[in-house]
Formats: sequence, structure tokens, C-alpha cells
Amino acid sequence: MSEYNLEELNILVVDDNRHMHAILRAILNAMRIKHIRYCDDPADAFAEMRAGAPDIIITDWKMVPLDGLDFTRLVRTAQDSPNPYVPIIMLTGYTERYRICEARDAGVNEFLKKPIAITGLRARIINIIENPRVFIKTKSYFGPDRRRRRNDKNYNGPRRRADDEAVEGVTDFCDVAASAK
Repeated sequence: MSEYNLEELNILVVDDNRHMHAILRAILNAMRIKHIRYCDDPADAFAEMRAGAPDIIITDWKMVPLDGLDFTRLVRTAQDSPNPYVPIIMLTGYTERYRICEARDAGVNEFLKKPIAITGLRARIINIIENPRVFIKTKSYFGPDRRRRRNDKNYNGPRRRADDEAVEGVTDFCDVAASAK
């Protein structure tokens, strides 16, 4: 993994748990990230996005009145979204495969299981930097390409799309996230 100076990243944390704010503050400070804003509510986070564009959003899944999936969908598809392309990392204790797929289908870039550690969060941030995903727009989805592209010539995983024969090393987001938990 390459060394990056992450100091100038602008991070927006969306979590209704103040204890999680403190944990994330310690982890992000350990990565020397200086610009961190915290919101307890996804509606406030949407307004905060207008006040200053975050480079990455880190959001919890379970919140009220909007949860992290609803917030992600709002960021991705609302007409007045300040940046539908901003990378989003979902934090959650709910890691069943169907939930990972649900997060992927909402437009999440990266998925991270709680409790979190600096190594896991740093790996997700570095992956966002090193492997930016193209965005896809269909009638029912807008967000990062749900497939992960790898440069592995020996990849033998499932091929799920008609064009996968021409693309080497394509895996599904759910498979990668499930194996990383």
C-alpha cells in the first residue's frame, strides 16, 4: 500500500452516535487528517455538504429519521445533491451478504465492519484514491460501478455480465466486501 499524505482530505462523518464520533476522530487524527466535520443526522449532513464539499463521506447505516442507505441514495440521486460523485464509506455492524449488496445497490463505494480499526479505514480510503470507480447511470441505479476491476490475469471468479469476457479480473463488490470482513 502506497504512502499518502492524507492531511488535507476533507472528511464528513455522519453518525448519530457521539461515541463513534470520538473513535473516528482518534482514528482519523492518527492518519493525520485535519479537516473532519461531524453530523448526527443525515439531513444536517446534506446541508453540510453544501457548506463545504467533502472529499469522502463516512456514514453509519442505522440512524433515524434517515438511515445511511437513504442518505447515500439522497446524495447519489437528489436533484439538488451538491456532489453525487463523492466517495461514500459505509460503517456498520450489520455484515450479512445481503446487507453488503444492499449498500452496494444504494451507491456505497466502500463497506467497513464495526468495530473499526485504523488499518481497515485507511485501506478503504487508499482504495478510493488508488482505484477510483467509474459511475454508472441506468433507469434504476446511479453510483459507482458495482463491479471491482482487478489486474489479476489469473482471476477465476464469476463472470456475471455479457462484456466480462473482454474485461480481465472483474469481481462483484459484495464478494470483495464479504471476504474482507
